[in-house]
Amino acid sequence: MPMDSFPEMDSFNLENASLNVSNNGATSLATPSSSTSSRYENQKRRDWNTFGQYLKNHRPPLSLSMCSGAHVLEFLRYLDQFGKTKVHTFNCPFYGLPNPPAPCPCPLRQAWGSLDALIGRLRAAFEENGGKPEANPFGTRAVRLYLREVRDLQSKARGISYEKKKRKRPLANQTPTLPVPPPPPPSAS
Repeated sequence: MPMDSFPEMDSFNLENASLNVSNNGATSLATPSSSTSSRYENQKRRDWNTFGQYLKNHRPPLSLSMCSGAHVLEFLRYLDQFGKTKVHTFNCPFYGLPNPPAPCPCPLRQAWGSLDALIGRLRAAFEENGGKPEANPFGTRAVRLYLREVRDLQSKARGISYEKKKRKRPLANQTPTLPVPPPPPPSAS
């Protein structure tokens, strides 16, 4: 079955969604606005379908209601095999170098930023599909700690630290000044 298949959703709400069946027999979730969905919404739907397929192919198969943070971590580790980011091991001579001068046998992994964004989309999709926020397996402490560990490991391995983005705040003393238009010419009466 293709990766865009959608698994049975247990007791989760699918009121505003329908299952589309293509001519090859594959099913996928479609929401009412899917024809005008944003790139983010489309990616979220694909990620959700991929995770559902992962649960279906899991041995033994898992239902979404039985899914825990441990299963989410298993899914993230599974995704590492498709990664494109070189993560140097501690024993590698290029460990800590941002631009290594030669190739090395270190593994390719999923980049931290990709995993972080994926978890954000799956977390939102879970709740949009009727899951309760307090039961969201994508928001568990174990998942947050794993993402932090991946971020720290990758930043050390590459010699680049991930700095938290700081919000740009407008300075209170600097207000934009607009040019003042010249006064109108005196009217001749």
